[in-house]
Amino acid sequence: MTGAKVIVGMSGGVDSAVAALLLLRQGYRVEGMFMKNWDEDDGEEYCTAEIDRDDARAVCARLGIRLHEANFAAEYWDNVFDRFLAEYAAGRTPNPDVLCNREIKFNLFLDYARLLGADMIATGHYVRSSHLDSEFQLLKGVDRDKDQSYFLQAVPAQQLAPCLFPLGEMMKHEVRRMAREAGLPVHDKKDSTGICFIGERRFAEFLARYLPESEGRIVDAEGETLGAHRGVAYYTLGQRQGLGIGGRANRPEAPWYVVSKDARHNELVASQDQADLMSQSLTAEEMNWLAHVEPPFRCSAKVRYGQSDQACFVTTNGHGIRVDFEAPQRAIAPGQYVCLYDGDRCLGGGVIAEAKACRARAVA
Repeated sequence: MTGAKVIVGMSGGVDSAVAALLLLRQGYRVEGMFMKNWDEDDGEEYCTAEIDRDDARAVCARLGIRLHEANFAAEYWDNVFDRFLAEYAAGRTPNPDVLCNREIKFNLFLDYARLLGADMIATGHYVRSSHLDSEFQLLKGVDRDKDQSYFLQAVPAQQLAPCLFPLGEMMKHEVRRMAREAGLPVHDKKDSTGICFIGERRFAEFLARYLPESEGRIVDAEGETLGAHRGVAYYTLGQRQGLGIGGRANRPEAPWYVVSKDARHNELVASQDQADLMSQSLTAEEMNWLAHVEPPFRCSAKVRYGQSDQACFVTTNGHGIRVDFEAPQRAIAPGQYVCLYDGDRCLGGGVIAEAKACRARAVA
């Protein structure tokens, strides 16, 4: 569709800048869109939105394309942040980046771009797409260290189909080199990490603004009290720092790890044996299928971004799916997403509801 109008989601970073550059060179009519998804309410800009907007403007000026701007902060709060808080309050670990892609970047942005006359949208994600016999396929990016298919697993196929991913065949170092050669002002800008609305703040500091502390017990697998915590929302599975347990009589000199969170009783379960963090299977709900597959089947899966593919067997369980792994997995966190793959193809994914520990825990 050379000559079609494409609006690129401009983040102010090097990836979206090069995505726009590539599409221009391929003959598309390109415009940009900068989305602001978070408004600070205390006068302090921990999020880098203002800097990113200025960088997006500079890039579009260099490329000679128009930049549209939209503020989706209210929708982000309602559709992403509210769930983020509710999940943490329930002792789970949400992934706002996955939700943001589903609710904002490939939903509101897509609708807004169409109102502006766009035939398609594009982003700087490191993924590929194809259409086989008219069926959309989401594929991993060629750069395995940067592949972002995990973050797009919850987006319905019909929302991904009209999107172009110009960087899917590229390596990151090639993207930076192309940006430098084209004189793009963000060619050496650091990649963003973490969640925008938290910025440079410590996570616990940010969370305390929205979820009050609720002191409870830290216990071992037998229910013996080991110490106190400030609220289960402030801890993650596998965490070993900040528990304040220290050395204890008749216990080995070894670190303690959070191995489970009991929000109903407001208790953390800790163990000195990392084997207590291992799970062989999980159940997942809220499935989004990107391929016409029906369990049971064998495939591979990731339970967190950056993890290598793990061989598994998928079956249905009435409410979603059950995933049984060939090898035990460490610190599977309910609330996170499990993403399924057949080679390079992303089959879809869902929200982890429960992980079955390799060792049973008997906590009162």
